[in-house]
Amino acid sequence: MARMTEEEAWALDDEVTRNPPNAAGKPGGFFTDRRDRMVILDQFSAGYIKSAAESEHKTPTEIIGELIREKIAGPSA
Repeated sequence: MARMTEEEAWALDDEVTRNPPNAAGKPGGFFTDRRDRMVILDQFSAGYIKSAAESEHKTPTEIIGELIREKIAGPSA
């Protein structure tokens, strides 16, 4: 791996100082994104999802996704 010369390091420092990263576009990072997706379930719902996931050999996320797609699709004809 090539190393920067001192001159290149100072030039990079000047560039970053003049143009700081703009974090205003999307606040937060990995953990903030995960927190926004967190949903609290009641015991019955959590138990149902866990049971369905175990019996169908799927993840809870897959079970929830299927339930949502079924709900969006509406009653089957």
